[in-house]
Amino acid sequence: MLLDNREPSTVPSAPQNTPLTEADAADRLGLKVATLRAWRHQNRGPAFVHLGRAIRYLAVDVDNFIYANRHGASPDVDR
Repeated sequence: MLLDNREPSTVPSAPQNTPLTEADAADRLGLKVATLRAWRHQNRGPAFVHLGRAIRYLAVDVDNFIYANRHGASPDVDR
């Protein structure tokens, strides 16, 4: 689940190269699996990996997608 950028995330962090299932990635993003599937077909969303018929998302790619879509104040600005 994505929270306000001033609060710590409640989603446990995973090592950066950990492959996440669709459900894990969706939970990490606070989205439904159907949204991730739709985004894949629209060439949107985080990068993903095909492993045979399985779809996996690397934790680093999910994190990069989150940071790339941030809006507002820069994270290094003191409040």
